[in-house]
Amino acid sequence: MTPAEPLWIDRFAGLARLDSKTKAHIFAESALVKVPKGAVIFGPGKSPENMLFLLDGTVRVQQVSDSGREILLYRINAGESCVLTTACLLAYEDYAAEGIAETDVAAAALPRSVFDALVATSAEFRSFVFSAFSKRITDLFLVIDEVAFQRVDVRLAQGLLDLAGADDHLAVTHQQLAVDLGTAREVVSRQMQEFQRRGWVQLARGSVVLVNREALRQLAGR
Repeated sequence: MTPAEPLWIDRFAGLARLDSKTKAHIFAESALVKVPKGAVIFGPGKSPENMLFLLDGTVRVQQVSDSGREILLYRINAGESCVLTTACLLAYEDYAAEGIAETDVAAAALPRSVFDALVATSAEFRSFVFSAFSKRITDLFLVIDEVAFQRVDVRLAQGLLDLAGADDHLAVTHQQLAVDLGTAREVVSRQMQEFQRRGWVQLARGSVVLVNREALRQLAGR
């Protein structure tokens, strides 16, 4: 690990409000970690050694069942911290899910000992930690609601629109979509074929083209 750039802390609104002494302490103790796309950053049974603040890239946090079924819990984007890591640090527990780099990733790593000391002594740092934690808990309840109660076609339309952004071409497989939705690949494939029959998407191996965004938006309720 190498020293993190001094200004990284200002990318996190909660940390930017810390006093200069605390900022300087975090700067001095943090280190830059770089992880290639596809690497497993953490996994079940492993204990976190650092609090991670994502500077660049995207990390997917997912749960894998004993049967091998995967479900996306949330994504960590640049400017966010991993609340699962936070929870494990606070409770001295091992990870119960895995984090995978969806892109090349750069993060600032703050050692557990420094994290513990800051939680104990800095009200502003505690506020940052628990604000991020509470927001992600709310997001997880939405995931539970979607998986348990929403129709797959509606969730698939929402997922395609979210992944596409401004681009109609998505490099994504049916298996990846199934993981995001917490369902089986066969279910996604059947629904994608129906979307194609309606003229909403065009399917190719490992990719999807959005042909009728408006129809997808209407189904997604947007």
